[in-house]
Amino acid sequence: MTNFEKFPRNSHSNYSGTTLSSWSRQQKIAMIAGFVLLGILIALSACSKQSPKPALVGISSPETQTSTTAAAPAPPTTPMPVTPVAKKKTHKKRPAAIVTYNDPNTGVSFQYPRKYELASGDTVQPEIDGLGPVPMNFVQPGGSGVAMVAVPSTTYPGTDFTTAFFHVNVNRSLSEQECSAFAIVDARNPDGESIDAEKLQVGSGDMEKTSNFSGDALKQAETQYYHRYENGACYEFVLGLGTAGYGTDKDVEAVNHDEVFAKLEKILATVKIKPVEQAHEVVAKTPAATTEEATK
Repeated sequence: MTNFEKFPRNSHSNYSGTTLSSWSRQQKIAMIAGFVLLGILIALSACSKQSPKPALVGISSPETQTSTTAAAPAPPTTPMPVTPVAKKKTHKKRPAAIVTYNDPNTGVSFQYPRKYELASGDTVQPEIDGLGPVPMNFVQPGGSGVAMVAVPSTTYPGTDFTTAFFHVNVNRSLSEQECSAFAIVDARNPDGESIDAEKLQVGSGDMEKTSNFSGDALKQAETQYYHRYENGACYEFVLGLGTAGYGTDKDVEAVNHDEVFAKLEKILATVKIKPVEQAHEVVAKTPAATTEEATK
C-alpha cells in the first residue's frame, strides 16, 4: 500500500496556485495584446471609411432619363399673334332730309328740305338781286313776316337761276272777304287787264292765288301769291323765282321755271294752320322741339 503521505498536501496546493498565477499573467498579456490589435483594427477601419470613394459612373436607367428630362426647363414657346378685336362701328343716325318749322304765335307749320336756308321773324323779307324786296300783296297794310325758306343758289348750275324762296306773311287786320283779294294782280293777258284770282285747294285748305312778273332783259322776278283766311287772320304764302343772264351770256341756259315752282309748291302743300290757342298749348309742352326746328 502506497503511502501518499510522503507528498505533503500543501506542496500540491502551492503548485496549483503557482501555475494559476503564472497562467493568469499570460492570459492578461494575451488579453492586452488582443485589445491592442482590436483597437488597431478599429482605427484602420475608421480611416478606410473616411477616405473619399471614387466616383462611380453608371448608365442611367430609362426612368432616370425620363425624370431628368422632365426636370429640365421647357424651351420658351413663341406666343401666338393676337388678332385685334375689331371695334364695332357706331352708325350715327343721319339727320332727316325733311324738317318741320312751327310758329307758335301764328299756328303755322310747314315742312322743307334741310339743305334749304331758313330765316324767321317779322322783319324777314325776300329780295331778288337787282330788283329789290318782294312786296306783300295784302289789300290793306298791317302785314308782317313770319318765316322764309330759300333754295341754295347752287341748285341749278349753268342756268340763269339766282333766287328761289318760300315766304309766309300774316295780316290780322283783314276780314275774310278782304283776304281773298290782292293789291297786285297778274296783268299779263293780251288785253292788259288784270286776271282775277284763282281759287283752289292746296294741302288741307282752300286758297286764292295770283301771280306777278317784273324785270327787264337782264334780270327777272316771277312771284306767286296764295291767301288763306284762318284764326281771324289772313295768311299769305309767296313763291318767288329770280333769274339773270339768259340771252346775254351764251354759256347760260334758262332754268326750268315749272321745275322750280314745283319744288316750292311741295312746301306749300305741307302747310298747316292750327288754332292759335292750341298752338300755344303745344309749345308750352314741347318748347325745345319748336325752338330747335325754328333754328334749323
